[in-house]
Amino acid sequence: MFSKILIANRGEIACRVIRTAQKLGVKTVSVYSEADKNAQHVLQADEAVYIGPAPSSESYLQVDKVIEAAKSTGAQAVHPGYGFLSENETFANALQASGITFIGPPESAIAAMGSKSAAKSIMEKADVPLVPGYHGEEQAESFLLGEAKKIGFPVLLKAAYGGGGKGMRIVNSEREFSEALASAKREATSSFSNDKMLVEKYIAQPRHVEIQVFCDGHGNAVYIAERDCSVQRRHQKVVEEAPAPRLSEDTRKAMGEAAVRAAQAINYEGAGTVEFLLDKDESFYFMEMNTRLQVEHPVTEMITGVDLVEWQLRVAAGEVLPLKQKDIQINGHAFEARIYAENAEQDFMPSSGVLNVLEFPEASESVRIDSGVIAGDEVTTFYDPMIAKLIVWDENRDAALRKLQNALRETHIVGPHTNTNYLHSIATHPVFVDAKASTHFIDDYQDDLKHSLETEVHSQLSWILASWVASQANEGSDVWEQLKGWHLNKRPQHRVELLIGENVETFLFSQNGKTLENKEHDIAITWHDATTATLNGHRSQYNVYATEDGYHLFSSQGELSALHYDPISALEHEEAEGTLTAPMNGTILEVLVKAGDNVQEGDALVIMEAMKMEYTIRASVDAQVDQVFFAAGDLVSDGAELVSLLPNEEG
Repeated sequence: MFSKILIANRGEIACRVIRTAQKLGVKTVSVYSEADKNAQHVLQADEAVYIGPAPSSESYLQVDKVIEAAKSTGAQAVHPGYGFLSENETFANALQASGITFIGPPESAIAAMGSKSAAKSIMEKADVPLVPGYHGEEQAESFLLGEAKKIGFPVLLKAAYGGGGKGMRIVNSEREFSEALASAKREATSSFSNDKMLVEKYIAQPRHVEIQVFCDGHGNAVYIAERDCSVQRRHQKVVEEAPAPRLSEDTRKAMGEAAVRAAQAINYEGAGTVEFLLDKDESFYFMEMNTRLQVEHPVTEMITGVDLVEWQLRVAAGEVLPLKQKDIQINGHAFEARIYAENAEQDFMPSSGVLNVLEFPEASESVRIDSGVIAGDEVTTFYDPMIAKLIVWDENRDAALRKLQNALRETHIVGPHTNTNYLHSIATHPVFVDAKASTHFIDDYQDDLKHSLETEVHSQLSWILASWVASQANEGSDVWEQLKGWHLNKRPQHRVELLIGENVETFLFSQNGKTLENKEHDIAITWHDATTATLNGHRSQYNVYATEDGYHLFSSQGELSALHYDPISALEHEEAEGTLTAPMNGTILEVLVKAGDNVQEGDALVIMEAMKMEYTIRASVDAQVDQVFFAAGDLVSDGAELVSLLPNEEG
């Protein structure tokens, strides 16, 4: 076993690797950028080495700097985590040339699977089922369009050297092909520095089922159960579970054996994941092989008891696989929910900012939190906006799902917008509860999943929150603070104004002892302590957090945020019709219009990139372009005006 390893990554996966290394008595070295100098993976490691400015292209993707950090600290091996350099054969080869072990597969295996077209050829020879498609070298748009027509629409455009949903587009018709191809190529170039595309038949209503495989350097290979990752948005996984529900034992075995054949065909070593599309009749087709540890690996660990990172270290150190195929057993069911800083109400726009509150359910044998941040840390615009992974286990799927639903309600985050409400909507949706979700689940039910609180619940939580604010008027230590709302010969009166969503709401209370009442709305609320209140005879738990901008309430029914209402500030921030601003910090990729152009509502005007994702700014009205304020390559700040429009006069 190694005595010291370097982790060429950041965030939650770096912290995850550190935990196992510490368990094994292995010293760890972290690398960090300027933006991460106080990050948890830096503080938790035994040593940490600065490798450059915040942009990943100048730090975490700098092969020479990472290798120099390993050499200077005496690290014998490097764990790449996932993303960044984890599937970069040049990096693996450079480490080998430097006498440092790459904790992953051989460079040849990464190269073989790094090209999706080459991978398809290898899988075909290994008798692994394939989706019909074109995987060749010719990349002319007219040729690719011809292949798409042969396959038959809809087709899937996929970056040949990609992963994680980047450089991938569904094309439903010939009319959409050119724009989709250009967009996919841009994203592929930005993410992988290679715009080669594959064209495949798009299978309707498939499930995404992937097999965890593990191989050592002594000819041994096993599959460690499967994961169902069908719940995806923009081809990125949102909620994963293991084992896959409604999967026959015969199909499970067939998929596992096919995955092992895939790994052995490229002389694989270490942890890998073979991803399949599973059709309704349980036919399955190879999609790709990820030559690294997956984000969702914890659900496999929860149902098998296998520490996959420990196995990675042992195999990389030359040891034999700890278990044989017959010894690997599935126990219970597990779910993972990826908690992101993003706004589901604004098309999942990534969010950034300080995590003022970050509270999770208590960790246990059946509840696990994998995170790289704590309260007070900042989610920046430089990296993926993941805050944490919430993983739960129980003896069966129904029990595990209830645990997930409760755990999401017990997760309290204040600062950036998060997707916790959205995740709870997924976890409670009848289709997901019945284990009938396909990869189209989110697209098919997006209106259900994005729904806001029911009117009655919203009203109740609004009154609860307003009553909490009013109750704080009597909490001051100063006697005059305690008399706020006091009137001679009358019950104390309280008026609370809050900005909830886009509406200013006013709440009036009279105080009767410890109870706040509003007779007109038949409201009576008593706060018993900081987290317990009774509303009209119904006692329940509520957690309220006050911040500089407002208040944030969490309950079993959902969460509600309200801002302090400032009418002057509200007027100053009203955006004029025809003004289009940057939704967050980012880089302008392309400007599609110039001053004087006429555009229609919905036309693409500017394409920008932020947090590794591409965003298109579209015209909000039929108009003429008045001014364009930025050019391709410019860095823009959140709220910066990008384009001004002169709306067409009606009639």
